[in-house]
Amino acid sequence: MIKTVTSLLKKHFPAEEVSAHCDGPCGVYDPASARIAAEAVLSMTKKILALDPGAHDHATINSLARYIAIKEEQAHLAKTELLVLWTDYFKPQHLEQFPDLHDVFWKAAKLCSAVKVEVSLEKAEELMATVEKIHNMFWATKGRDVTYYTAS
Repeated sequence: MIKTVTSLLKKHFPAEEVSAHCDGPCGVYDPASARIAAEAVLSMTKKILALDPGAHDHATINSLARYIAIKEEQAHLAKTELLVLWTDYFKPQHLEQFPDLHDVFWKAAKLCSAVKVEVSLEKAEELMATVEKIHNMFWATKGRDVTYYTAS
């Protein structure tokens, strides 16, 4: 009975076909969250490197532990945000516009892992540069020129 009623409703009141280029409504995706996390990684890396390596007082050890914890958390968050953009937003047609898209994202994910394992200002800065490249690619797919801002 329900199937018959449903079939009649569909026949007399057909739903309009819709489509989307991503799995959520436009406006959900934005590389800004990855930039904020990557910038926190850079900031914590600078703070770690600025600590006196010979200091063994509790305050310095506590600061070091906190900086490391934040760096690890933010590197993981940056990686998650980037992987979501890569797998959920970017589509095959974007490869025509950016043939190096997969390589850029793969490199960014690897950099997120590297900044967790190392205390490297060079890697943290390279992550920021890669996130900026992804920012520019993302906004180009939308036909917009959005300025890349950093807090520092």
